[in-house]
Amino acid sequence: MSPFWANNTCTPFTSPAAPCLLGNYASYAINISSAADVVAGLQFAKKQNIRVQVKNTGHDYLGRSTGQGSLALWTHNLKTINFLNYTSARYSGPAVKLGAGVQAFEVYPKAAAHGLRVVGGYCPTVGIAGGYLQGAGHGPLLGTYGLAADNTLEVEVVTVDGKHLVASPTRNSDLFWALNGGGGGNYGIVLSVTTRAHRDGPVAGASLSVSAPAKNDTEAHWKVVEAWHRHLLYLDALPGFTSVYHISNTSFQLSQATYADHGLADIQSALDPFLKQVKQLGLNYTLEKNVQPTYYEHYVRYNPKLPYGSYFNNETIGGRLISRDAVKSNLPAVIKALRNITNSRGTPFVNGVAGNAGLRARVGRLPSTNAVLPAWRDALYHLIIEMVYPGDAATAQLVSVQADMNAHQDVLRAASPGGGAYINEATFDNAHWKEDYFGANYDKLLQVKKRYDPQFVLYGPASVGSDTWVREADGRLCRK
Repeated sequence: MSPFWANNTCTPFTSPAAPCLLGNYASYAINISSAADVVAGLQFAKKQNIRVQVKNTGHDYLGRSTGQGSLALWTHNLKTINFLNYTSARYSGPAVKLGAGVQAFEVYPKAAAHGLRVVGGYCPTVGIAGGYLQGAGHGPLLGTYGLAADNTLEVEVVTVDGKHLVASPTRNSDLFWALNGGGGGNYGIVLSVTTRAHRDGPVAGASLSVSAPAKNDTEAHWKVVEAWHRHLLYLDALPGFTSVYHISNTSFQLSQATYADHGLADIQSALDPFLKQVKQLGLNYTLEKNVQPTYYEHYVRYNPKLPYGSYFNNETIGGRLISRDAVKSNLPAVIKALRNITNSRGTPFVNGVAGNAGLRARVGRLPSTNAVLPAWRDALYHLIIEMVYPGDAATAQLVSVQADMNAHQDVLRAASPGGGAYINEATFDNAHWKEDYFGANYDKLLQVKKRYDPQFVLYGPASVGSDTWVREADGRLCRK
């Protein structure tokens, strides 16, 4: 997923005449088909003193699913999908058990065939049970049902000592807590998850493009961006409304709005106050809206090339959870930060994901059952910074871009203090990683790590307990 971790040492586009090196890829891999495969792999790694990581689909920007000289436990081909009626003291209703390798584009249509929806990501090829859910997991249904980790009922997992367990709020509850929001591939090897499924129905959608202001009229553009931020506070009071939008130094676009169980009039009404402000600024816009009979059909409307997505694979990602308080009381600083970032070297652009009304509605029942970063509950939106570079970029350029990204995150941290960042869309070398990615949960997560992986066999950059190790230039891990 990230050329930084692949090192660009041997890609499909590398010249046949050029050296082809393994780079940061794992030296060994096991195609996991059962718990016994995991146990055998762990025993081998311990005997040979080899570092271990878990790889599902490889959608990872932090280098957790690969590593020079390591053994990769590859769970990608665990593809079972079983719908069931789940009964427990905490939840009774429809559910689905997903093998660790099941991707969003595989489960969405099957759920629709059962009259159901399942929480998953925007990118169709992300594995739901992997680092996505284990790191929190946002998606188009964020505003309706919360994060993926908020919907987990139980997890099937193999621990480092070879035990094959089921973790739930009532069984191995500390492990269940850590596996839902505490970071991927760090507490055990997940074989499957059972998650809530939700009754399906119509979904309203919309996209919006604001026309570019007159040449050199940058103030008009940033007034649109400011108006959108104020409007997000309005949308935040509409449970079920989720949006993803794009901001560059010259353009604003609402790429996809999702309003589950609502109609055309509802989504028009939700956007009208913002559209009125755009008109008052003297700008035009193009609005497309529709209603689809199922969530899957809505998803296909905005992802027409399934199973492929419209995402870059030669970029560095960073981000920040922007709090409601920052937008309410410090909006000029937030806008200034966005202007500085999008006008900097490499002309980065930013994307926002907003729909956190669904998170606030669940605060009363969730913090004790999962390790989702508390800043998610106070966030108005999740901001993603993207910097694209040539596919054949040299290592020096990758390092330079990475440094720029961390600087951008520092700018956002100053504009939205006391918050955090979504670990799956952030940087591996963030100096504030403990605070930003885990917050108040870190110490408890470290205790869970020590209980289930006392030798710290599972490793990933910016993962809980990772600072126990020092990574040498040749990829080896050495104890501090």
